[in-house]
Amino acid sequence: MGAQTRVYKRRIKSITSTKKITKAMEMIAASRIIKAQRQVAASTPYATELTRAVTAVATGSNNRHPLTTEAENPTRAAVLLITSDRGLAGGYSSNAIKAAEALTARLTAEGKEVDSYVVGRKGVAYYGFRDRKVTDSWTGFTDSPQYADAKMVAAPLIEAVSKDTAEGGVDELHIVFTEFVSMMTQNALDDRLLPLSLDRAVEGTEDEGKGHEIMPLFDFEPSAEDVLDALLPRYVESRIYNALLQSAASEHAARRRAMKSATDNAEDLIKSLTRLANQARQADITQEISEIVGGANALADANAGSD
Repeated sequence: MGAQTRVYKRRIKSITSTKKITKAMEMIAASRIIKAQRQVAASTPYATELTRAVTAVATGSNNRHPLTTEAENPTRAAVLLITSDRGLAGGYSSNAIKAAEALTARLTAEGKEVDSYVVGRKGVAYYGFRDRKVTDSWTGFTDSPQYADAKMVAAPLIEAVSKDTAEGGVDELHIVFTEFVSMMTQNALDDRLLPLSLDRAVEGTEDEGKGHEIMPLFDFEPSAEDVLDALLPRYVESRIYNALLQSAASEHAARRRAMKSATDNAEDLIKSLTRLANQARQADITQEISEIVGGANALADANAGSD
């Protein structure tokens, strides 16, 4: 076997091993998407109804709660970025990071100081490599988040929103995550969680099929402010949990698509290398035949001359 043929054989063997890995990762991601989709479908109605409840309480009370009232001159904002713990998911994490960078630039242009909170090792590595400050970060659960993880992430954010800016608090809370639209489409979005925009919340309930529903009037015990104090942490936790689930489903879909593309590319490369290996082997055979024929002719000529 010629040297060139051996090189092609080694490359084919190496690419075949890589193809087995990418195919396995594709199948694992595909199996996890179904579970993630079910979790998203199960959590979305709760988050939607809880938003409606907070909106109803806020609109039905005479005194506006600080967490649902726009600050006259907001100076600080918190941005929660959700990325992945692992790579090999195409542009999933980079698209979310780009959306967070655009949001940070917009808030900075408005004169607001931005505190960054990051979920996922990819986002942590991005900020760490650029030596940029991260107020808090969490890793280890992005591909399968639980409600306890959402509560853990929400706790410091709620505390920051509850504080005055002079004490290190923030006036606004934004979240950047990847919305799962379909197996082929995932969009990096930014959304403001707090202060809750009542107009947008009402529009959201209309989009869910509620129509132009008139919010009822309520009597509150002990007070509307106490009710909001109890509801708003649940609201933030549910919205963050839904964003984590949407991001997890998007991550699995992006990884499946990336691994399928890698598997297809490996198959094409194996076909191309196999064709080149066959050509090299044929060239080696042709050369060997030519050498044998040439040697036989030279021997025949030598025997004829001796006669």
